[in-house]
Amino acid sequence: QQISWTPLLVLGYLFYLLLGAMVFQLLEKQAETHFRDQFQLEKLKFLQNYTCLDRQALEQFVQVLMEAWEKGVNPEGNSTNPSNWDFSNSFFFAGTVVTTIGYGNLSPSTVAGQIFCVFYALFGVPLNLAFLNQLGKGLNAHLITLERWVQKPGRAQVQLAIFLTTGTLLFLVFPPLVFSYVEGWSYGEGFYFTFITLSTIGFGDYVVGTNPNKHYIPVYRSLTAIWIVFGLAWLALVFNVGADLMEKFLQLKWHKPDLSLAEGATIKLEDEPEQPRIHIPS
Repeated sequence: QQISWTPLLVLGYLFYLLLGAMVFQLLEKQAETHFRDQFQLEKLKFLQNYTCLDRQALEQFVQVLMEAWEKGVNPEGNSTNPSNWDFSNSFFFAGTVVTTIGYGNLSPSTVAGQIFCVFYALFGVPLNLAFLNQLGKGLNAHLITLERWVQKPGRAQVQLAIFLTTGTLLFLVFPPLVFSYVEGWSYGEGFYFTFITLSTIGFGDYVVGTNPNKHYIPVYRSLTAIWIVFGLAWLALVFNVGADLMEKFLQLKWHKPDLSLAEGATIKLEDEPEQPRIHIPS
């Protein structure tokens, strides 16, 4: 007799969201209050040092800075800053659109650009999903080949360990070292950016190639976009495996086996060849 675990999954999902909300509030609210008070204090000091300005003029200037930032213009530096819409940056932006990362630090400001972005995403997102699906199938086929090469008991576990270790090194461990060197971030900040990007969360608080005080090679962001595509395929497989294991755990936990069929099921499992444990859903 099978017990439905859907209500339990819904409750667990809601509980996970509530838990996250409480932890984030506990960790971030006090820091936000501190930064807000510090910013107000800095504005007061600025008005005291420049008595020719009043509060209204300062607030208007702050609004100008915020609008510039929302348009993708970094208030730091001067008019000689590199364009956000050269080919390399535009290529990177196109990648963030079709992968649905959407950092939010840059967006089209013209009506024509916004309309094009809508239709570009309308066709680009399904194209990207199809591409990632084919790329994932290629990775999965490679994993099956590895499984055939490893002629030892528990080879599926060895295969999975190789897959996870190699992908972790290529997409999560080594890239933060590069970003730390190029961007001047700490390794923790680079790792945070790496995971937030490959998981398509894309907050936009850290984005590569946006520091006006640094000189980047022209293909830096384009190479980053290519890394993102392959990293998305790998992490999607990892998430797929995790979701698969979670579903199987819930089914095993809440499914009562029929003892009368246990012997027949055992014989069937022994007769069937072992199937690869990692798969891409059709």
